[in-house]
Amino acid sequence: MNKRQKSSQPMGPTQRQLRAGELVRHALVDILAREEFRDPVLQGVTVTIGEVRTSPDLKHATIFCSPLIGSDDAEAVAGALNRASAFLRGKLGRVIDMKFTPQLRFLADSSYDDASAMDRLLDDVAEREGFESDT
Repeated sequence: MNKRQKSSQPMGPTQRQLRAGELVRHALVDILAREEFRDPVLQGVTVTIGEVRTSPDLKHATIFCSPLIGSDDAEAVAGALNRASAFLRGKLGRVIDMKFTPQLRFLADSSYDDASAMDRLLDDVAEREGFESDT
């Protein structure tokens, strides 16, 4: 296949996108740890950022987050962070060294819940089959 021809298979993120996503993730973790929010949903809540996916032009970032301490409602926390996204974007622009500060979109991260559900299923199967569990 010629280098100029487009592949029919979807490509994954480039190294540049992955680097930018990690840069945004680290900066947001620091900002969220330091800032006080007026939104009652975010008061006393520790937020975990699992992943940041950036668009190919690095102008948009999708942040997968979940509450660690203080709340069980991941959707409400993601909504509150979306309401504060302009404020967070301003803080982020002062911290990171990128040509454009990406637009931020927060989504509830269910990967931790999915992983624990999978562990429970595997433990149940191991129990039925008579195997010892590692946990």
